[in-house]
Amino acid sequence: MPTPPSLLDLDRQYLVHPVVNFHEHERRGVTILESGRGAYLRDIDGHELLDAFSGLWCVNVGYGQESVVRVATEQMMRLPYATGYFHFGSEPAIRLAARLVELAPASLRHVYFTLGGSDAVDSAIRYITHYYNALGAPKKKHFIALQRGYHGSSTLGSGLTALPAFHRNFDVPRPTQHHIPCPYPYRSPEGSDSAALIAASVAALREKVRELGAENVAAFFCEPILGSGGVIVPPKGWLKAMGQACRDLGILFVVDEVITGFGRTGPLFACEAEGVEPDLMTIAKGLTAGYAPLGAVLLSERVYSAIADGAADGTPVGHGHTYSAHPVSAAVGLEVLRLYHEGGLLANGIAQGPRFEQGLQHLLQHPLVGDARQRGLLGALELVADKATQRRFDPTLRLSERITQVAYRNGIIFRAFADNILGFAPALCYSSVDMDLLFERLQRTLDAVLDQPDVRAAVA
Repeated sequence: MPTPPSLLDLDRQYLVHPVVNFHEHERRGVTILESGRGAYLRDIDGHELLDAFSGLWCVNVGYGQESVVRVATEQMMRLPYATGYFHFGSEPAIRLAARLVELAPASLRHVYFTLGGSDAVDSAIRYITHYYNALGAPKKKHFIALQRGYHGSSTLGSGLTALPAFHRNFDVPRPTQHHIPCPYPYRSPEGSDSAALIAASVAALREKVRELGAENVAAFFCEPILGSGGVIVPPKGWLKAMGQACRDLGILFVVDEVITGFGRTGPLFACEAEGVEPDLMTIAKGLTAGYAPLGAVLLSERVYSAIADGAADGTPVGHGHTYSAHPVSAAVGLEVLRLYHEGGLLANGIAQGPRFEQGLQHLLQHPLVGDARQRGLLGALELVADKATQRRFDPTLRLSERITQVAYRNGIIFRAFADNILGFAPALCYSSVDMDLLFERLQRTLDAVLDQPDVRAAVA
């Protein structure tokens, strides 16, 4: 009898993975994760790993939360699916929408559920387009976002994203999608001067709107902290200033909290820290802590009412998804929100923030580390070949890949971006022991990579 194909063989032959080089993945093979508990994962070979990235910025409550599994099971037994079309609905989705409006910035009064962050951004763009057409302003079709920003990989959202891999061969950005410099304290011409960084961003937005014509600009999209662009942390006050600039310019202000939401930066939403009230907000990831697919776009009364009034003749607003407001995902979302608040996870995340910051700042002493930055439990280390000049490493060293491999052997997972920025997003369930272990294993990983002769030779 022929030997049955292994999981590795089946993966190579049939499964398309996101954001990889297809042939490189075929050569490398898949890393199969088998189980998880708390902050730890175990692969199919029994190797235990400390997850310092919460899956993909999402497993904020940690793995194996039994109450979440129980709620999902009970909902699947009771009602595994309910369409939101044709005026149907389900109790979990209705209650979750109401709870989100209760917790979100006061400007946001209505919720449309999606499957994740990418289609939440796509939905926001569609609703904004509908909004201006309903108002009789059909020329407002241009969107502005930040360089290094990430707003998903949908057909529309990938153009707002400003990372080369998401543009290459996909014919984006579109002519109506534009980008301005991001507030990058470590590498901006303004340096770390908060007032200068804020002023530069406001001026760049005003100039871009002037260039395009305010009558043509629909909205400005931004993340409170730029996640996939390298965990770029703007100075405090930046988000508030950009929101005010949008109001002054007569364009909509859209905050993408897909990564920063649900305790990742301290408060439930990063907007809370500055009292920001956007016109629209996109969320996902921590909404269900990765236990089930769910995202949402939250709309202000102004946006919702204009769309509603524009269809006053009874015609439907033609936007929807089969799995919008899925009852199992919504039930999971309600339980995850309970864990953040009643379960103490939000408070624990805030309590662990100073230790996380201390550990990152301590690693500034390491020869490879040029910058350390964080807010709450979202942080990064930027590796440089020359601290004095901030010179990056030669890409031919493939330093990020080396770091990922060594880290895995040392029992830790985090994100090593292509430009040698290391991203971290520990779960809100981390204990002080977990946090100590994170930095012990991270130190050992950086030391081992530095000991490689060609890496040491590249360091000034």
